[in-house]
Amino acid sequence: MHAVVQSVTDRIIERSKVSRAKYLAALDEAKQNGVHRSSLSCGNLAHGFAACNPDDKQSIKGLTKANIGIVTSFNDMLSAHQPYETYPDLLKQACAEIGSVAQVAAGVPAMCDGVTQGQPGMELSLLSREVIAMSTAIGLSHNMFDGALLLGICDKIVPGLLIGALSFGHLPMLFVPAGPMKSGIPNKEKARIRQKFAQGLIDRTALLEAESASYHSAGTCTFYGTANSNQLMLEVMGLQLPGSSFVNPDDPLREALSKTAAKQACRLTEMGTQYSPIGEIVNEKSIVNGIVALLATGGSTNLTMHIVAAARAAGVIINWDDFSELSDAVPLVARVYPNGHADINHFHAAGGMAFLIKELLDAGMLHENVNTVAGQGLRRYTQEPRLIDGEIKWVDGQATSLDSEVLTSVANPFQANGGLKLLKGNLGRAVIKVSAVSEQHRVVEAPAVVIDDQNKLEAIFKSGDLDKDCVVVVKGQGPKAVGMPELHKLTPILGTLQDRGFKVALLTDGRMSGASGKVPAAIHLTPEALDGGLISKVQSGDMIRVDALTGDLTLLVSDAELEARVAEKVELRDTNYGMGRELFGALRSNLSSPETGARCTSAIDEIY
Repeated sequence: MHAVVQSVTDRIIERSKVSRAKYLAALDEAKQNGVHRSSLSCGNLAHGFAACNPDDKQSIKGLTKANIGIVTSFNDMLSAHQPYETYPDLLKQACAEIGSVAQVAAGVPAMCDGVTQGQPGMELSLLSREVIAMSTAIGLSHNMFDGALLLGICDKIVPGLLIGALSFGHLPMLFVPAGPMKSGIPNKEKARIRQKFAQGLIDRTALLEAESASYHSAGTCTFYGTANSNQLMLEVMGLQLPGSSFVNPDDPLREALSKTAAKQACRLTEMGTQYSPIGEIVNEKSIVNGIVALLATGGSTNLTMHIVAAARAAGVIINWDDFSELSDAVPLVARVYPNGHADINHFHAAGGMAFLIKELLDAGMLHENVNTVAGQGLRRYTQEPRLIDGEIKWVDGQATSLDSEVLTSVANPFQANGGLKLLKGNLGRAVIKVSAVSEQHRVVEAPAVVIDDQNKLEAIFKSGDLDKDCVVVVKGQGPKAVGMPELHKLTPILGTLQDRGFKVALLTDGRMSGASGKVPAAIHLTPEALDGGLISKVQSGDMIRVDALTGDLTLLVSDAELEARVAEKVELRDTNYGMGRELFGALRSNLSSPETGARCTSAIDEIY
């Protein structure tokens, strides 16, 4: 193993010793010999199969066959999840073919950040992860199921499903992806058109035409944002079948993989031959594997929060120091938009997951000795599926990349580190992804332009007052304030300023989209403004240094001024507002700290 990867893993194991032991003890207590529903009373059981067909009733009643719960995030507004409409019947059929049963255990909400970007609904985005986690747990709470299939892809949906699933970690579970849409117009061209619209050079009709040519069919968006980062992470963690992440929805291989996943879920139950509960698959090593793969590919910064929270759900304590140390050691071997010109389909065609995992394994940067839903050892994931005579066969993946501008080797990386940096200074701690930021833009020292709502920046931009070097500071956007919305609406404006030759950066206690790119963005700042963070006391005109090379994040005022600012009481605007006001006010204590994964209102060492 690479010395740094091993050192970070050992540190996490030691840090998590007590909480992980407590979690595993809870798993042991929840395990039962044989069929789980055997503990139900006759009345309980009758309710559980009342609506089943006669054959399934008999199978469930007989207590000799596995019953697999399906947790689905289907809706036909979200393109990535629209294909899931037909999956329950398909998965039930596959289970029946090997003498098992499946029932839909739960439906979970699946909002689309692409629709809610810049809208009031974005206030509910991060909160939806907690709702999904609770909904998943509620669906699995009936003790009717011996395993589960989890249907989810996009931003908060996968982390929510994973957190909820880990609360029933004694059950084996597989994620079942649906795949990305086929490629539309190049993402770089889409970004160019967005900037032209922000400058007033094209009208809304032209903008909508370009957006429609990019987001054009069922399937996941093709850029390497949070949704595709989720899929890459799940596969490297061994939670879905090898090579299943990026097969298009209408490919016959997609249906075959989904049926294979259902059959494998049955085999992983206590009644099968490969009992593998999800709570044991997700451990310190598999979590480090997920982090390493994301860093090596320039994955979404949103995962710096989601992995932390999901790890907590399994009793594993990680933090941003772990991400930062690993990022310094792990080379960048993929360039997928916004970290390059290619989309995820191009990545898949160039060698995809099998090539990526082989490269990282051979370099000692991934733990091979882990359990997965496909069996023992991550080396299985260096193979990729082929549909031969109607049957899936796994064959060795590419030994060399088919496009070295998209996928390269560890020996000849795009850059020596993963491009994620932990920033620290008197303003607090934040993360910044610079894998898509040109070297000349990685250090910005400029006066602050302070706003408390992303929608206010457009007017300042149109007035011409932003035509200068600046650090745009958006405060009051943290998880306690407004649910930590993504601030993607800022991207075209900031990108335009950078193209005009100005040195610009973003600083916020909110988030950027998983598609954040060429503008340096210091995000997820903690402590947030509502917790008295210094960001709440930054004034327009203050000099701020954002240095992604040294990791410096500093408000450049005198010591006397800094002391006065710290002592100053600041009245923030009413941050708990908008569409989800009452719901958010009632549930925001369930949101977790972006860095520690601990609930906003709980002790840092509480298992999340």
